Amino acid sequence: MHHAPPLLALLVIALTLAFVFGTIARLLRLPPLIGYLVAGAVVGPHTPGFSADLGFTATLAEVGVGLLLFGVGLHFRAEDLLAVWRVALPGAVAQVAAAGLLGGLAGVALLGLSGAGAFAFGLALAIASTAVATRALEERGRLSGEAGRLALGWLVVQDLIVVLGLVLLPALSGRGQEGGLAWAMLRAVGELVAFMALMLLAGRRVLPWALKRVARTGSRELFTLAVVVVALGVAYSATALFHVSFALGAFFAGVVLGESDLGHQAAAETVPLQRVFAAIFFFSVGMLLDPANLASAPWASAAALLVVLIGTGGATFALLLLLRVPPATAAVVGAAMAQIGEFSFVLAELAIGQGALPAEARGPILLGSFGAILLLPLTFRAFAALAPRLAASPALSRWQRGRAAAAPPHPGLPALEQHAILVGYGRVGATIAAALRRHNLPLVVVEEDRRIADAARAESLPVIWGDAAKEEVLQGARPHQARLLILALPGAWEARQVIALARAANPAIEVAVRTHDDEEVAWLRQEASVGMAVMGEREVALGMADFAMQRLGVSPSTAQATVDVLRARMPGEGLAGEPLPGAA
Repeated sequence: MHHAPPLLALLVIALTLAFVFGTIARLLRLPPLIGYLVAGAVVGPHTPGFSADLGFTATLAEVGVGLLLFGVGLHFRAEDLLAVWRVALPGAVAQVAAAGLLGGLAGVALLGLSGAGAFAFGLALAIASTAVATRALEERGRLSGEAGRLALGWLVVQDLIVVLGLVLLPALSGRGQEGGLAWAMLRAVGELVAFMALMLLAGRRVLPWALKRVARTGSRELFTLAVVVVALGVAYSATALFHVSFALGAFFAGVVLGESDLGHQAAAETVPLQRVFAAIFFFSVGMLLDPANLASAPWASAAALLVVLIGTGGATFALLLLLRVPPATAAVVGAAMAQIGEFSFVLAELAIGQGALPAEARGPILLGSFGAILLLPLTFRAFAALAPRLAASPALSRWQRGRAAAAPPHPGLPALEQHAILVGYGRVGATIAAALRRHNLPLVVVEEDRRIADAARAESLPVIWGDAAKEEVLQGARPHQARLLILALPGAWEARQVIALARAANPAIEVAVRTHDDEEVAWLRQEASVGMAVMGEREVALGMADFAMQRLGVSPSTAQATVDVLRARMPGEGLAGEPLPGAA
């Protein structure tokens, strides 16, 4: 009899339970990741019944984090991250210091920690999970806008602090390397700088060049495999050669590759893998939950959760406001940061192994992470409810007027007013843009495809990259000052969402929309009050009819009048024998 290997059985069980509990969470209108966490807890070593192999699951989870961060990096340019350094660098350092201090004091008061132990405990509660934050922002459509850029910059700074923390821990616990703490920190910084320089100088050329050679073979399977090899290979090399975290290495690989014309296709090839392995990551976090730890150290666990919510999420929100980031954006970033994850576990395990932390401290850290992730939906709602009240504060409004410290949402856009917003720069959108530019009419293009957006920007067009159906992206095009919204999108549902957002910002804005369905034309004219709804197939037919009428002797003015009558008729209406212009 053939028996399935234990690791294969574990993989099937993990994915099945993640699917089942994720579906239940979705039916309850909760994020699927909460279902993944519960699924992991069900088969964790600390609950009755079947226990999964934690080590194997943790390895798969690390792969998942790497692929997830690689995908995130594909959607960001180095310029996007550099644009937020003025906010992210001082803000993240101050936030980690504040949360680390709160966490350290809680560890001293409730767990009797001192020195290195308090440092490790506080730092573990101050570092947000990149995987959790990016997934939460993506689910809410905020990853590609200003909130996403700020969050990614903030997380990168936190990751760099983790690298230094991993160097400091052995020294503080009395097990530092020969040569002293200064040498260890200098070496860590040098390795990190060397890795980043290698990626920006050599990787920017070598990785796209190699993938282009693979793409020319015409094999999609080989291209997919090559993309995964690049993502995981760079991440592993970063860890093995430069002692940089696996996730950070994968992220920079994505950033470098995303700047090439292969970035869009690479992202498409890795999305299914990202989603599967991301589910396994949250499943592995759930496996760490030990209910007995809550009973043994309830106050320390509650304090850890409060430190995460207040010191990591709340401090991020407050610091962003001090740095003149709008309250709505600050609320999104702060809520996304109100959790901890993978790096906190790495720090805790290292500290326990070094003897700096007692094993009893593992429980509060894990429960702080588990509880904060479960509370993410409520955290987002609470911060979102608080943002408008803060925005209405006269003192904050005066402070917000000097927003020079914050990164502009879309740098490089001209001062636009009474302009056209063109959503979509495919064949239809490019033709419309050419016509408007011929008469020097003001416009801004919103394009979701990074490669197409960069091509349009190279033609000196003002371009916003992102999904126009997301409020933050469309706001960058200043719809409240626009005169016309032109939707060259192929999807009707997306067009409806964009119209709703634009009308909310500017009820007087005129709309022209492209569609492929007669019923959709009727709905847009009646429900959305669209000035012009164009169905491509109908316009082709009218153009050919106009040509045919003129070639058969109908005067151009009469032919045009006939076309106008046909165009104005609602879909499904016939002529019913009514006389046409010029008919006898």
